Amino acid sequence: MQALQTNTSVWSAKAALQQARALRDVQGAGLLPSVSTSGSVGRSKSGGNEANNSFRAGLDASWEPDIFGGQRSALNASEAEAQASEATLADVQVSVAAEVALAYIQLRGQQTQLLIARNNLISQQETLQITDWRAQAGLITSLEVEQARTASEQTAAQIPTLEANIAKSSHSLAVLTGQTPMALQTLVMAPQPIPQAAPDLALSIPAQTLRQRPDLRAAEFRVSAALSRVSVADAARYPGFSISGSLGLNALTLGALTNGASVVNSLLGSVSVPLFDGGSAQAQVLAQEASLEQARASYQSIVLTALQDVEDALVALQGDRARLIRLQNAATAADNAALLAQQRFTSGLIDFQTVLQTQRSLLSTQDSVATTRADISADHVRLYKALGGGWN
Repeated sequence: MQALQTNTSVWSAKAALQQARALRDVQGAGLLPSVSTSGSVGRSKSGGNEANNSFRAGLDASWEPDIFGGQRSALNASEAEAQASEATLADVQVSVAAEVALAYIQLRGQQTQLLIARNNLISQQETLQITDWRAQAGLITSLEVEQARTASEQTAAQIPTLEANIAKSSHSLAVLTGQTPMALQTLVMAPQPIPQAAPDLALSIPAQTLRQRPDLRAAEFRVSAALSRVSVADAARYPGFSISGSLGLNALTLGALTNGASVVNSLLGSVSVPLFDGGSAQAQVLAQEASLEQARASYQSIVLTALQDVEDALVALQGDRARLIRLQNAATAADNAALLAQQRFTSGLIDFQTVLQTQRSLLSTQDSVATTRADISADHVRLYKALGGGWN
């Protein structure tokens, strides 16, 4: 919620929406008559005559009847652009929400990997201690000791990298929420499980949910705006009409404006007919028609991309779920194998190579399980985004 309020991209999209709505209001005002008031004071003198003062106050009004619908079409275009900006804001909000969720999942996944590495390091250090004791007793050579030390140090070397990655993920999460990089350091540093969605969440998705994607709605509104602009360009080829009038008071003194002033009024109707413009008006129509075709092509491209996004997310989700089941089985077997190998090595029944191999396999499979769990959660987020932000 904080990211949707403070993220800089959301700020920018909100400002663009305000601008589009203001421009729509400006266009709508053009359909109404305009009325203004004016006042003037003058003083004139000719030759040796006394100077004369004149005072005037009046109202002026003008109106352009929308006979051929050009102004109404322009208003419709502005309204469609405002709706497109509103949908674009929703698209930005969905994208920001998805990015925040992905950053959070990545952070929790890295913390799980760090916990796995530390647990395996403890186990390998115990094995190193046992190996050292057996070498001192003359049961094994120093080769096994050095191999155990190598495995332990390699695992320990992963920990600083994971800690650095966790810090970077925390910084990304803070920036996405419109805060300084260190703002969330204490809030998210305590390890938490990787968030998981319900197993059957994405099993049944109605096709009409694609229509709730904000980018699709924005593309639809832009097609409507382009269609209206074609009507505006077409209406510009026909005659234009205007009506204007004024009503005022003239007097020689300021006080006479309210008593004894002469009333002046005028009314004017005019028409303008384009006779020759070198084909400019027709070219404007053709240009707007071409713009309309571009908007339609963009809409079709967005529809196809939306379908691909959903299908890709579903395929990835299905594949990662199947992969997780296999990896969980492998991790259970690797854990059992590592425990048995350490017990038998302590009893002198097997060599150290078997212990080393089982410990490496355990670390690898546990790390893969954590990574795949994070991938499944990320798949749900990408599916959420592909469907426009939710199923309701």
